[in-house]
Amino acid sequence: MSKFSALQARENAAGQFEQVIVQREIDDLPVGELLIRVKYSSLNYKDALSASGNRGVTKSFPHTPGIDAAGVVEASSVTEFSVGDEVIVTGYDLGMNTSGGFAQYIRIPASWALKRPKGLSMREAMVLGTAGLTAALCVDKLEQAGLSNDGGSVLVTGATGGVGSVAVALLSTLGYQVAASTGKAEQGDYLKRLGAHDIVLRSTLQEGTDKAMLKEQWAGAVDCVGGDILFNVVKSLRYGASVACCGLTAGVGFKGSVLPFILRGVNLLGVDSVELPLVVKASMWDRLSVQWKVDLDALVSEVTLEQLPAAIAQVLAGKQVGRVLVNLG
Repeated sequence: MSKFSALQARENAAGQFEQVIVQREIDDLPVGELLIRVKYSSLNYKDALSASGNRGVTKSFPHTPGIDAAGVVEASSVTEFSVGDEVIVTGYDLGMNTSGGFAQYIRIPASWALKRPKGLSMREAMVLGTAGLTAALCVDKLEQAGLSNDGGSVLVTGATGGVGSVAVALLSTLGYQVAASTGKAEQGDYLKRLGAHDIVLRSTLQEGTDKAMLKEQWAGAVDCVGGDILFNVVKSLRYGASVACCGLTAGVGFKGSVLPFILRGVNLLGVDSVELPLVVKASMWDRLSVQWKVDLDALVSEVTLEQLPAAIAQVLAGKQVGRVLVNLG
């Protein structure tokens, strides 16, 4: 098979970006040591930005987004991988400026791929995807900074999104009392099914941006939104507590002060899952496949390649809840 189906983001004659399903040639894929038949991918916020023509994510178009892929090796020029190996690829340049997982085939450097952990199917790996990996990295950083499940309530902002949903489910599975923050009040039941103990409206977290300090409240936090909400969380951490920061949907800037840091000894922890060394990714995937394995059925919806443009529109409109799994057959 030399032709395959792919979603392509491209600019039309009116200067607007659209997503169309096209037939591509395998020979058109970039050079790489591994040719992978993609079985599943997932839709992330960064994918939606790329698909809408955001040149801060993707520099040139037409382009196939998809920063996640799970599939089967069909050709390998390295000894570390053999034909038939099932692999996971997340991050690095996949789906950004390298043709990504919203296609039946990808070709990549071998240094981007991990063999699928035995405890996760390819489908389960992509229900998690970059969002699940990021959520796990946040929890890991918080625990390394001293968070324990007997210390009080842990806040998750942007809790109905992909990272937030997995973070709520994972923290709850690990025995934490979770407060889930969202701007979608109607999704309270969904968040409680994931394990949230309390629901906090986004508007509540937006109060007090003009104050240098807020009342101590959270034993820890996973922040998926950034902006002033992030620094309001910093200002309301308990003494010595930490927030892991991984998102920017509320903005990249905030009104900050050194006071929470020097008066309460709190920590702002940055989390990246894109350029993370492969050995660290492998360790985290192993943990997600065994000790931290979570039932994610309540937070996933499944789409085909043809249904993907509608799902992208939902993400861009801020209406998507949970994770979107892309089944490439």
